[in-house]
Amino acid sequence: MTGMTTRPDRGGDPPSRPAVPIVPDQAAPPDRETGALPPAPAPVADPPAADPAGQPAGSAAPPADTGSDADGTAAESPAPKRDRAQYGVCAFLALVGGLVIFDATTRIGNAINTADPIGPKAVPILLGVLLLIIAAIYGVDVARGGAGEPEAGEDVDLSTPIDWRTVLLLIGAFLVNAVLIDRLGWVISGTILFWGSAFALGNRHYVRNLLIAVAMSLITFYTFAIGLGVDLPAGVLQGIL
Repeated sequence: MTGMTTRPDRGGDPPSRPAVPIVPDQAAPPDRETGALPPAPAPVADPPAADPAGQPAGSAAPPADTGSDADGTAAESPAPKRDRAQYGVCAFLALVGGLVIFDATTRIGNAINTADPIGPKAVPILLGVLLLIIAAIYGVDVARGGAGEPEAGEDVDLSTPIDWRTVLLLIGAFLVNAVLIDRLGWVISGTILFWGSAFALGNRHYVRNLLIAVAMSLITFYTFAIGLGVDLPAGVLQGIL
């Protein structure tokens, strides 16, 4: 009969229903056309386990302490150390500026004409005032702890000792040029200077360096003579050059 309900037993409780049998998963039938079995369902991954600190595995670690206080402000860095040696540079700039102004106001005349209405004092006084201003600004910056970045040495190894052989050879080349420039002339002494400097710095292409040294000496000789109007000593080549 339809529309009938199960009557409770004598105790008033409804009778228990029979348990539904659990049917294990069965593989799906193969495809009729290809005969291949369908892919098995992917297993469900278990949730990540929590570590002892209470953070789930794989989660981002909390940010490390950056030294900030409770208000979020960064910790104060130590005050920079003043380089007192820079005060010497400030004093030197101020001294030079004062000397330039003093020389301009005492030794330079007041010759003013129509071609030069400003006179010869204006430029030296301006330079002296600029030197004093730079010295003052530099002193204030040093007093506030300002300092330039230390020299990194670029590609020079600062731990290696000084190559005194190279230094002495360069000094010798300059001394020979100073002694011979009046007797032999700039072209010959300059050639010795350029060739000796290349030799001191490790270049061993003797013939090529000699040709380059002669060319540089001639170029500088005629540049000073023609371009600047300054005659360098010709020496034994007087009348030839």
